Amino acid sequence: MIEDDAPADQVASRRPAYLEDLAGGVDRFFEPRRTRCPWCDSDALRARLRTTDLLQHKPGRFVLDECRDCGHIFQNPRLNPAGLEFYYRDCYDGLGEKNMTGMFESNRAGYRSRAELVRDIGTSGEWLDVGMGHGHFCQEAATVLPGVEFDGLDLGDGVESARRQGWIRTGYRGSFVDVAEDLAGRYDVVSMYHYLEHTTEPKRELAAAMTVLRPGGLLAIELPDPECRWARLLGRWWMPWLQPQHLNLMPIANLRAELAALGFTVIAEQRAEPHSAIDVLAVSLMAVNALTIAGEDLPWRDAPPRRWRRIVRKATFVVCVPLFVLASVVDRISAPFGRQRGWSNAYRVVARRDAA
Repeated sequence: MIEDDAPADQVASRRPAYLEDLAGGVDRFFEPRRTRCPWCDSDALRARLRTTDLLQHKPGRFVLDECRDCGHIFQNPRLNPAGLEFYYRDCYDGLGEKNMTGMFESNRAGYRSRAELVRDIGTSGEWLDVGMGHGHFCQEAATVLPGVEFDGLDLGDGVESARRQGWIRTGYRGSFVDVAEDLAGRYDVVSMYHYLEHTTEPKRELAAAMTVLRPGGLLAIELPDPECRWARLLGRWWMPWLQPQHLNLMPIANLRAELAALGFTVIAEQRAEPHSAIDVLAVSLMAVNALTIAGEDLPWRDAPPRRWRRIVRKATFVVCVPLFVLASVVDRISAPFGRQRGWSNAYRVVARRDAA
């Protein structure tokens, strides 16, 4: 979703490039459909979800398949590099940066909880946050872990922004798998918070973490939990599906087994604590947004909406404020008992790199 007060000239300036990208349709943004699970290589696949882009409302339809043998869920067919660029554009930066920055800044409690888990295990030294976004985790974690040196890695320009603000010591811009050998044995902690689900080959990312860590170093991971009951109840409106950006969602048992195979020992797991109480609120926001999307000025559409459509959109959001408040109350009331009964929408794992 683009903030509604985005300057019209900024939207208009992006329109020609988007329309050129879409002139040939969206089929060119996808790889061939896979017939085997990318996690365990089984051919026992079934369609789990069919949806559209419910965040930005860019054109296209997306399918998540589930492996009946290992439970891995993955986008199939998967976006190719051109597709990933197209659907990420103006989401975390550009026209969407204001919304995303506000969301990141509102999660300070979550950042502290992540840092406290690693602190309680016992750590110090140098920490690399992979998929750092704009660096908000590093900023908050520094207050929990004084003396730890934070570096960050990502593909976007948030790396430079975080470095300028002093939230990280060193920033790397690029692919983690590509730079891992250059960083071999350099870090005491590597974190991947809501990162692996965005990657095309999560097993290679885990192997890269093994390379970068010193013997005895820690790998901290947080992921959407595809076994969450909200996922079944809400269907395609469950926000952590986040299509088309989330390419792989793995059950915790799969992650645990892969870490052991690589030479890690899992020393901590959290299934309840990482839960973010936003499932019902997210549904209500996305639903109202979808109903009124004709009133939003989007650069991947031929022309801006008529003025009356924009007025209706704004008025609808105002009228629905009580609905959003009620949804938030439901989330908060249900969270304490829901976390303990399989309703947590995320999980955390901390693993130690074996000395050998």
